[in-house]
This record gives sequence, C-alpha cells and structure tokens, in this order.
Amino acid sequence: MKPLLTPSILAANFANLEEDIKAAEKGGADYFHLDIMDGHFVPNISFGPWVAKQMKAITDVPLDAHLMVTKPREVIPKFIDAGVELIYPHMEASYDVYRTVQMITDHGARAGITLNPATPVSTVEGVIDLIDSVLLMSVCPGFGGQSFIPTTMKKITDLRSLLDELKPEVRIAVDGGITLDNVGNLRKAGADFFIAGSAVFKAPDIEQRVKDLKKAME
Repeated sequence: MKPLLTPSILAANFANLEEDIKAAEKGGADYFHLDIMDGHFVPNISFGPWVAKQMKAITDVPLDAHLMVTKPREVIPKFIDAGVELIYPHMEASYDVYRTVQMITDHGARAGITLNPATPVSTVEGVIDLIDSVLLMSVCPGFGGQSFIPTTMKKITDLRSLLDELKPEVRIAVDGGITLDNVGNLRKAGADFFIAGSAVFKAPDIEQRVKDLKKAME
C-alpha cells in the first residue's frame, strides 16, 4: 500500500490556518487530521465539527478525525455531517466499541479504531470486519509535541502480522512523535499512514517539510 501523510492541524497556526493548510496541501498532504479532545477522556479541549466544516470550504484534501472523547457516539454524526471521511474512536472510550464503530459505517464514513500505548493489538480482532485503519498512539493522547514511545515499533510489527492474517488491506496509522528521522523505520516496521503535527506545522517551510516526509516514507 502506498504510504499516506496526514498533517495534524492541532499544531498549525490558527491565526493563519488557511495559509498553513494550503502550504501542506501544496506539499502533497494526503489527508488532514483533526484531534478532537473533550476535556474528560483527555485533560485538554480542542475544537468541534465547525472546524472541519470550515476546512471543507478551503481544501479538497480529505479529513480524518481522532476522537479523544468519552462519548464518541454523541459526536460521530456531527463530524460526518461536517465532511469528515474517516473517524477513529478510541478502543478504551466505549463499553460497546463494536456499536460505536458500526455507527460510523452506518452514517456513510470509513471507520478506524485507536489504541492507547498500553492497549494490546489483539483487541482489534473484535471490530476487524468494520475498520479500514488502526491508529496506534506512539505518545500518550491529549498533548502535542511529545516524544515517540520506542516500544511502538514492536507494536507495529505485531499488528502488521495480525492484520496480514485477518484482513491485510487494513492500514496501520501512527500518531505522536513522528519525525524525518524515524518515519522511514516506522514504514519498514509496517506502518503506512503517518500523522504528523509539529513535524509539519512547526517547520520553517511547511510545503517542503511535507515533501521531505513523503520522500522519507517511501
């Protein structure tokens, strides 16, 4: 599978969000990533569906949303209505994760599932028939700019083996601490969907950084 890059707008300059988005788009961003935080599942609060709606007015690049929220089923329809194509709820956020993921597909979007650093990869087996992508957190969710957790590398290889056995077309996304220095090794381990916030939007030249990351991913 061709590797994909999705810059996380949480790290963008919200005073010049359109400018940052256009620069990343010009560089070849495959998706834009929205980190949705409710102040309960994680300590911070970010933004709601209105940001996705505003983004859809300025870019044709598809959007994916990572729901760091305690009650994902309350917000899933709102983000899909706002134009988000791929949604990642957390495995740890719902007592009935199958119904949560099924709600995404029932509303016409593509579903992923997110695993926190300490959550075993075997848990995806219960929703494997519904998902297109598994998002492995390589930092603790809820804060930007953290360092990559090294044990994620083995988790990627273990998950890739499991997916190859059960449903090979499912992608492995990695979020947290992605840099030019580690993206190549993550790709070799089996990841193919890279979420990068600070690595893209804190770079002096956003367009060039997207190009450099995509080259390193190959």
